[in-house]
Amino acid sequence: MIAVLLFLLMRPGTVSTIGTVTFENPDYCAQKGSSVQFKCFYNYSDGETVIQTSWFKGEIEDGIFQRVNLSLIPSYQNRWEYRGDHQHNCSLALHDLQDKDTGYYFFRFDTYKYGWRSKGSVYLSVTGVHAEVKARRARAGDNVTLECRTSCHYPNIVWLRDGHLVTKPKFTAQAEDAGYYSCSIEGHESVQSDPVALEVWYSPLNVSIDVSHGEYLTDGSNVSLTCSSAANPAADTYTWYRSSVSSSNSLLWLGSGQVLTISPVEASHSGLYLCQAQNRLGKSNSTAVMLAVGEEGPSCFTVLRIGLLVIVGLLLLSLVIIWAWRQWRNSHYSAAVNETDSHDYENILSITEGK
Repeated sequence: MIAVLLFLLMRPGTVSTIGTVTFENPDYCAQKGSSVQFKCFYNYSDGETVIQTSWFKGEIEDGIFQRVNLSLIPSYQNRWEYRGDHQHNCSLALHDLQDKDTGYYFFRFDTYKYGWRSKGSVYLSVTGVHAEVKARRARAGDNVTLECRTSCHYPNIVWLRDGHLVTKPKFTAQAEDAGYYSCSIEGHESVQSDPVALEVWYSPLNVSIDVSHGEYLTDGSNVSLTCSSAANPAADTYTWYRSSVSSSNSLLWLGSGQVLTISPVEASHSGLYLCQAQNRLGKSNSTAVMLAVGEEGPSCFTVLRIGLLVIVGLLLLSLVIIWAWRQWRNSHYSAAVNETDSHDYENILSITEGK
């Protein structure tokens, strides 16, 4: 019986259970959609030559566990890459990992005399990443915690909000923190979890007034003031106030609504206007805007603007005149000097003196 076993082991192509295949790490955990590389090394007797290498996946077929060559599994087509050689390196790379890639992997190499296969195996666990936001609806000022769930242990998790890097997984919520959050493994940022939304509620911010009028207001004209703000939930109450030009300490209630229309405008409507926006979380006031109403014709601001333009125009004209005068003077001075220094004049003078 022993002789028969020895005979089978010595036959070319026969699988030997005496293998020297070593896996650097027998247990891998990788993110779905990413790539992984099994580091593998093998040895054999001196004088032998390796003619073939193969990687196998453990599959259950008809209730029986079998080793199936990766080249024969359609789902692995163009996704596995042998990075070893026919010497001692038997490393394998798998790309675009899928859930069904989870399982045991084996290596085999053949020489002219024997076929060797690994006694042990590499186990690959393929996992996804799942983003979770504690309290998906938060008020401004609340604490928010981001959690990235995965069956693998990864020391470095990367968080992104609407595609932009988030530096801390724990923070105090502000209006600008609202958005969609996703997580990934550092070094594999291209593979991200499904995004989860964070909604932040806050009282009105950046309350402002838009005034619809021309360059000046005159008696009998119309004007509309529109109040706007950033708020979540949106502001549902707008209140208008006015203070007189002479006394800005006392405010006069004008009414409610996002738009305040004054028609027709009178001189008594001059003053500072402000609006107050409010939602269920709080309220905030706008910066006051000035309305000045005068008689028909340009306002004092328009007159002042025209006056300034006239002054600037006169200054520019004066500079042009001075520059032109200097150019004229310099040209005539140069001509006089040239005439005095000419050779013809010197010759005539010398002849006269000789007489």
